[in-house]
Amino acid sequence: MDAILGSLMILLISSAVQAQLKTGFYSTSCPNVEAIVRSTVVSHFNKDLTIAPGLLRLHFHDCFVEGCDGSILIADSSAEKNALPNFGLRGFEVIDDAKSQVEAICPGIVSCADILALAARDAVDLSDGPNWSVPTGRRDGRISLSSRASNLPSPLDSVSVQRQKFAAKGLDDHDLVTLVGAHTIGQAHCRFFSYRLYNFTTSGGADPTINVAFLPQLQALCPKNGDGLRKVALDKDSPAKFDVSFFKNVRDGNGVLESDQRLWEDSATQSVVQNYAGNIRGLLGLRFDFEFPKAMIKLSSIEVKTGTDGEIRKVCSKVN
Repeated sequence: MDAILGSLMILLISSAVQAQLKTGFYSTSCPNVEAIVRSTVVSHFNKDLTIAPGLLRLHFHDCFVEGCDGSILIADSSAEKNALPNFGLRGFEVIDDAKSQVEAICPGIVSCADILALAARDAVDLSDGPNWSVPTGRRDGRISLSSRASNLPSPLDSVSVQRQKFAAKGLDDHDLVTLVGAHTIGQAHCRFFSYRLYNFTTSGGADPTINVAFLPQLQALCPKNGDGLRKVALDKDSPAKFDVSFFKNVRDGNGVLESDQRLWEDSATQSVVQNYAGNIRGLLGLRFDFEFPKAMIKLSSIEVKTGTDGEIRKVCSKVN
C-alpha cells in the first residue's frame, strides 16, 4: 500500500512539475537558446555519430539521480559521474560547448539541466528519430554524490528490478520498454555482457536466450579473455538509426544486454516489445516514434527543480 501511495505521490508531483516546466520558457529571456544548442550538437554529431547515444544516456542518467538537474555534469572526486553505473558516460564537452555559447549571449539565464534535455532531443532527431517540443525551466542542482547513483538501472537487472527502479520514478512498464528503446542507437562495452557468452550456465554454456546464429558474432567481438573494453552496438542491424529494429532483435533473441533480452520473458513488457516490433505488414516504427517523445517528456520531468530551487550554474561542471 505504501508503495502504491508513493507512486501516486510521484505521479502527482510529476504532473505538477510538468505544469511548472513549459515549452518556450526562454522565449523572451534567451530566444536563441534552442538554435544554439542544436547547432552545437550538429557540429559534434557531424564529427562523430556516436555522440548521439552518448547525450541521450547522459540525460537519462542525470534524471535518475537527484532528478533532471544537471547533477551528472559536476566534476568532483565524489560526484555522481564517478559512480560505477556511469562508467563510459560521454557528451560532457558538447554540453560545456553549448553552455559557453549560451552564456556569452544570455548570462545566468539558461540551466545546464535544460541544455542537456534539449541536446538529448536533438540527438534523437539527428539519428532519424522523432522530434518534439521540450518543456524547459529546470534549474541546476547543487548536490552530486556517487553514493546516490545505486538506483540506476543495470544491464544485470531482471525485469522485476527494472520495473521497481522505473516505478520509483513514476514510470510504468510502457515507459520502461519505450525508454529502453533508446538502445536502438546505443553501444555497450563487452565487459557489461560478455558473461552471457561464456560459462553462463552451470554446464559452461552461453545464455540460452541468445539466438544461436548471433552468439558466434558476439563471441568474435568479445573474446573470452579480452579486456572487455571493445564497444558493441546494441542494435546489430541499424546501429546509427533511431528505429524499431532494436525491438525486433529483442523478439528474435538478438538482444545484447541481458536486461534488454529479459524484456521478452515478462508478459507485460513482451507485449510492448511486440507492439513496437510489429509484423512484416504492420505499421513499423510509427507507434514508437509517437510514444518515445511522450516517455521522454515524462522522464525529463522527474524531480526537477524549478522556481527558486537550485541555481543557474555559470559553468556546468561546478556549482556556483
